[in-house]
Amino acid sequence: IRSFDGTTIQGWLLKPLGFSALRKYPLVLEIHGGPRAQYGWAFFHEFQLLAAQGYVVLYTNPRGSQGNGEKFASAIVNDWGNIDYRDLMSAVEHVEATGFIDIKRVGVCGGSYGGYMTNWIVGHTDHFRAAITMRCVSNLTSMFGTSDMGYDEPQEFRTPPWDDWVNYQRMSPITYVANVRTPLLITHGEADLRCPIEQAEQMYTALKFMKRDVEML
Repeated sequence: IRSFDGTTIQGWLLKPLGFSALRKYPLVLEIHGGPRAQYGWAFFHEFQLLAAQGYVVLYTNPRGSQGNGEKFASAIVNDWGNIDYRDLMSAVEHVEATGFIDIKRVGVCGGSYGGYMTNWIVGHTDHFRAAITMRCVSNLTSMFGTSDMGYDEPQEFRTPPWDDWVNYQRMSPITYVANVRTPLLITHGEADLRCPIEQAEQMYTALKFMKRDVEML
């Protein structure tokens, strides 16, 4: 996939059995965790289950992912939600342009950093019909003090939060929660130490307070 600036982004499409390019299918964008992780040629039960239900599944390695060199992986350091978001949206637009996607039935989901990016996406576009954020990240400031890897944030974002509150706020999806109009399902493990449940509770509480379409499991 060619992204907005010409950068090549690796991706895969998993299609339902009996696929026909003459039909229209709902599409689900899946976003991996990390961000320093990657999808590859591997079996993933969640994707197979979606395809078995008739969805086309798109999964990609946007900038920030592993597997394409250090420059590619470090491209989003101190800049989450910028080119990674644009890479993902470029991939969605590329697939929608094939003609076999029902553009009114496009969903997005992801876990961990993928949950962060799902939260970010619904705060920045109404393109998706529905979203599922799993074991998500919503507030990078509170994440510092509650996650078992919060101490790693100053390496990723250059400073601890108290030295640059504005920067942490700029990259936190909770900052943009008032923009969310996409129906959102939040799923989270209560004992998650990496992405603490307070991250999900902040999204849920804010959206519920505004009477938006949100549920939490």
